[in-house]
This record gives sequence, C-alpha cells and structure tokens, in this order.
Amino acid sequence: MTDVETLEIWKKSHWMFSVYIQCLIICLRRFEMELKAENISNAGIELETAAELMLASATAMELAGSFSRQGYEDEVRPRMMPPNVKSEDFSGIMHWDHAHLITVLKHLQPLYKTLPAALQTQHDKFISAYKVVCASHKAVCQKFGGSETGSLRSPQYTAVGMLDKFERNRLRIIDPKGQLTGSCPFHKNKF
Repeated sequence: MTDVETLEIWKKSHWMFSVYIQCLIICLRRFEMELKAENISNAGIELETAAELMLASATAMELAGSFSRQGYEDEVRPRMMPPNVKSEDFSGIMHWDHAHLITVLKHLQPLYKTLPAALQTQHDKFISAYKVVCASHKAVCQKFGGSETGSLRSPQYTAVGMLDKFERNRLRIIDPKGQLTGSCPFHKNKF
C-alpha cells in the first residue's frame, strides 16, 4: 500500500465517521421531539436508527485501521502533530460535530432516566451499539500501538486508556441507570 493510499483511507473513513455523527445528531434530536410529543413508536424508530448509525460509524472506524502500523506511524500520526496542526493536544473530540454530539447526549440524559418501558429494547440496542463503536475505536488504536504509547491529547496516558475513560463517561450519560453492563456480546474485534 502506498503512502497516498494510507492517507486516503484514513481521511475518507474519518469523513464517513463525521457524516454518521451529523446524522446521529439529527436522529437524536428527532428522538427527543417524538418522545416529548409522546409518539413512542416514532421515538423508538429514531432510537433504533441511532443505534444503526452508531454501528455504521463503528464500521467506518474499523475501515480507518485497514492499513499497517508502519503506515500509521510514518504517514498518519505525524500529520496530527505540530507543525501539521496548530494544537499540541490534537484530538478528534475537538471536531465541532463530535463536540455537538456530546452536548446533545448530555442534554438527553434526563430522558434516558425516565424512558418509557416500551423503549427499553431500542435503548439497549443504542447502548450496545455505542459499546461496539468504543470497541472498534480501541481495536484500531491498539493496532497502531495505542496500548503502549501516549495519546496525542494526553501523552502521559495511553491512547487506549483515554478511550476507556471516555467510554465510561459517555456510558454514564446514555445509560444513567447502569442497566446494560458488560461488553457488547455481538461484537468481536477484527484486528
């Protein structure tokens, strides 16, 4: 694989990930609107769609890791560090779409606490899909040495360690009752 192909895979898979994040924001806002209007069936459709978008974003994440560790170290990682970026602690969480998604998730947390029982299946799927995203992200990170080296954002911590922390924090938001514990039984890392 050439250096150009490595960068193209990384960029385009992250573009796909960004599109899924934007769709997820719309879907979650529609979920909120339907839930507040007491359209439980439509709210369930939106929440299930959100779960599917999460699974699609996990696939985009996996695609982002479909090249060698050497390609990552030589071509990708240096482009996410100064002087190629202006930030000393560059991270995907700095992207405005991702930041807005986290804002939306936090805004919805009270709804998850009082979710009608009729939506529990869809909510469980949503949480499980989030766990798949986390597992995919960590698998890519591990493939590229993220269990051994510091993250770009916090070099004093391993990248996988930071992802574990983010996962725990996000799960407290989307599963505030802690009803769905453990890892997702439907996902097996492909790396």
